[in-house]
Amino acid sequence: MTDPLKPIHVVGGGLAGSEAAWQIARAGVPVILHEMRGVPGVKTDAHQTDGLAELVCSNSFRSDDWEYNAVGLLHAEMRALDSIIMACGDAHQVPAGGALAVDRDGFSQAVTAKLEAHPLITIVREEIAGLPPEEWDNVIVATGPLTSPALAAAILETTGEESLSFFDAIAPIVHADSIDFDIAWRQSRYDKEGPGGDAAAYVNCPMDKARYEAFIDALLDGPKAEFKDWENVPYFDGCLPIEVMAERGRETLRHGPMKPVGLTNPRDPQVKAYAIVQLRQDNALGTLFNMVGFQTKLKHGAQAEVFRMIPGLQDAQFARLGGLHRNTFLNSPKLLDRQLRLKSMPRLRFAGQVTGVEGYVESAAMGLLTGRLAAAERLGRPLDAPPVHTAMGALVEHITGGHLAGPGGISKFQPMNINYGLLPPLEAPKVDEAGVKIPMKERGRAKKRLMSLRAMEALKAWRDAD
Repeated sequence: MTDPLKPIHVVGGGLAGSEAAWQIARAGVPVILHEMRGVPGVKTDAHQTDGLAELVCSNSFRSDDWEYNAVGLLHAEMRALDSIIMACGDAHQVPAGGALAVDRDGFSQAVTAKLEAHPLITIVREEIAGLPPEEWDNVIVATGPLTSPALAAAILETTGEESLSFFDAIAPIVHADSIDFDIAWRQSRYDKEGPGGDAAAYVNCPMDKARYEAFIDALLDGPKAEFKDWENVPYFDGCLPIEVMAERGRETLRHGPMKPVGLTNPRDPQVKAYAIVQLRQDNALGTLFNMVGFQTKLKHGAQAEVFRMIPGLQDAQFARLGGLHRNTFLNSPKLLDRQLRLKSMPRLRFAGQVTGVEGYVESAAMGLLTGRLAAAERLGRPLDAPPVHTAMGALVEHITGGHLAGPGGISKFQPMNINYGLLPPLEAPKVDEAGVKIPMKERGRAKKRLMSLRAMEALKAWRDAD
């Protein structure tokens, strides 16, 4: 008979591992969380601290609108399942328009404190070099994009597969008091309020056409960091370096992170900017702002020069310059079952970005799910993954077989953010709850709301049946 007091092991103390450990302990099962950061001489290319759930790229969890945005729906599902990541994110949010952004230091410290305080959680600072010991019969590998080389090599040897990799680029952070507010202004796009009630959460720096063209030239001509061992590795489209976007066409940025729509310069409302650079608050004090969508592989020496071409940032002081780190994920549709277990070694589950989800929230959601699945297995009460009608279940479906193979059956599996396209479709409603006809252009939005309502009902039914 399974001993319910035998601990489950979680390898990796990022967002997914922290969430997995929390869910296991909340189910009444002891858990040992292994994190290599904090071991003398052991570090990663991207982390700055040894805190659990450290955010290494953006500080945003993206939209918090659960009715009309798929990532907001995922927020709501996780809150309904007692997510430590969402609870600490809510407690340490900073202004970000319609998004949920957090004070990265306060957030990580809160997650660390809650995990350290839980009586069923033991945190061990050590590197797991190679496969976890055979006596560990229930393990979650949540090492994310920065898996140690020894563990990554062991996983590859076990699976017989080659891992897929891509670059993940980090955006610069600017000291707020170095922004010129005689040029820049505060406004959220379309004045949309976020979860904190702030409709002026972003700093906007306008460009006319001549400045935009000069900026594009500087981006294209600036020296780039190159990593020859990774030259053939594709970028993930949701986190492209800004200069890579510029290489795809001179107008690409104007229709991406520098789009000028929904924003009006209060000093000259009749003149529309040709392009606008936005910055979002990065810490609770409001002293740091990150450049939205400005992930970059420009060499550090060139970054300050190029980014100071932006009106309002001509005197910018940078708390952190941009950079690159490597990301890795499994060929999950082939290797993992719907319990997120390795088919060839079912004692191992995988969670987070290594499974082929992309984004902070998606990674944490897979940690949450694997924690619940592992705990249920330890307690002897099998649990299925959530229904595909939920955002969480749709992600599981994607990473365990929802992709399409390319010509010749070659896998085209790539990382994916949550989006409504992953959920089973619904027909767009023609009338609202009161029987009033919905205008054609608003039916797509109404359909999203119905899909979100359906998802929350299915999620709560799954939760309550456990």
